[in-house]
Amino acid sequence: MPNPLQGAQFVLAAHRLGQLPADRGAEVAFAGRSNAGKSSALNALAGHKGLARTSKTPGRTQQMVVFALPPLAQGEGRPPLEARLVDLPGYGYAEVPAELREHWKREIDAYLHRRGSLRGVVLIVDIRHPPKPFDRMMLDFCAATALPCHVLLTKADKVARGQAAAALEALRRGMREDGVPGTAQVFSSTAGTGVEEARERIAELLRTPRG
Repeated sequence: MPNPLQGAQFVLAAHRLGQLPADRGAEVAFAGRSNAGKSSALNALAGHKGLARTSKTPGRTQQMVVFALPPLAQGEGRPPLEARLVDLPGYGYAEVPAELREHWKREIDAYLHRRGSLRGVVLIVDIRHPPKPFDRMMLDFCAATALPCHVLLTKADKVARGQAAAALEALRRGMREDGVPGTAQVFSSTAGTGVEEARERIAELLRTPRG
């Protein structure tokens, strides 16, 4: 199956909302704690090992990093869609000064509220741990604003299959109970688990205008 995210290219890294590309077309944002495997997931999804920087030091992504996708086919009779992926700063890193953490809290909040081309969020959660406060805050935001969310339970290769299935069911149940408009899956960038499923879900988010 062709990869709809193949050909992603770095465009820019923005420190403020106003530095992002023109607010048109469609984009999906990637959010998650700094050690949950967000960069590795982006690289696996795009089929490009060097697209997003990975590091043994969590929190290296301290700007909003924009990747342009090739024009995305929308179906017969509709023009290709200008599409982007936006890697939001990893949250929860301890080595960053409090002032910078507050800056990113404000900028991410502004981005999620104001960005008209935003069609969904991919939330990266380490399957080995229950959702952290930031994860729950993001899910609550999606529920409150009807922003579609797709959760990747990453590092699934590090747990037993039964444990992975239980974590996925618990997350899906919580999302249903809290009214989160979204989906969730097990994922491993190392083993390739769930990569094709995630690619198709992200392409679907990009193609679906928000109501």
